[in-house]
Amino acid sequence: MTAFLFGILSSLAASAIILVLGLVRGSRPLWWLVAVCSRLTGTGLARVYRHQSSAEGDIARDLGQASWIKVMAGRGNVLTREVFSPLWSGQLSPGSVQVLLPDTLAPGDSWLDRRSQDLRLFDPGFTPDLLKNQVRANMDYIAQVSRAQPHVELRSFNLPNTCRVIATDRVAYLTFYSSSSHGRNSPCLYARAPGLLYSIALQQFDMAWTNDSSARPTP
Repeated sequence: MTAFLFGILSSLAASAIILVLGLVRGSRPLWWLVAVCSRLTGTGLARVYRHQSSAEGDIARDLGQASWIKVMAGRGNVLTREVFSPLWSGQLSPGSVQVLLPDTLAPGDSWLDRRSQDLRLFDPGFTPDLLKNQVRANMDYIAQVSRAQPHVELRSFNLPNTCRVIATDRVAYLTFYSSSSHGRNSPCLYARAPGLLYSIALQQFDMAWTNDSSARPTP
């Protein structure tokens, strides 16, 4: 059921990407037109970045204004880069920081395994365990941070590894992963609250957060 809901939400946001990418092509002069259309339709879409990595400067700005922060990532490399360093160093002090990363210990054919299989199709450098090892390293980093900052909470999820969400009480950055490229090369949607896309981003996060796969029953 959860996978079905994820599929519906992903389809909605993917449709928004298709509608706007042909128009904006990542061009700043046309962002104002996207924002106007967003107000008329109620989507909340204010900007489209051609590549996820090009949004990091604006993410850093919005993190500095946030009352709370939610991050769900397929790998989590952004968490160890400069964009998040003021948060981990204590320069920023939001009320809460919730971080979700894929479960590296999930038994059987996990969603992380499936994402790894996709990556290996176009990136020969990806060995079967490389993605898991990268996620583990980022989880260790955040776990260490959370020991010194009790408002930081880390959980894991074993659900479709299809998107990245970085959300605050004001905005959300939403990236849908392609099965044929790295997430850093995917378009990133910038949505303001309130709005449809902002709500979708929070729904994606909240479903994964409440399905925390690290809370396994003791055998």
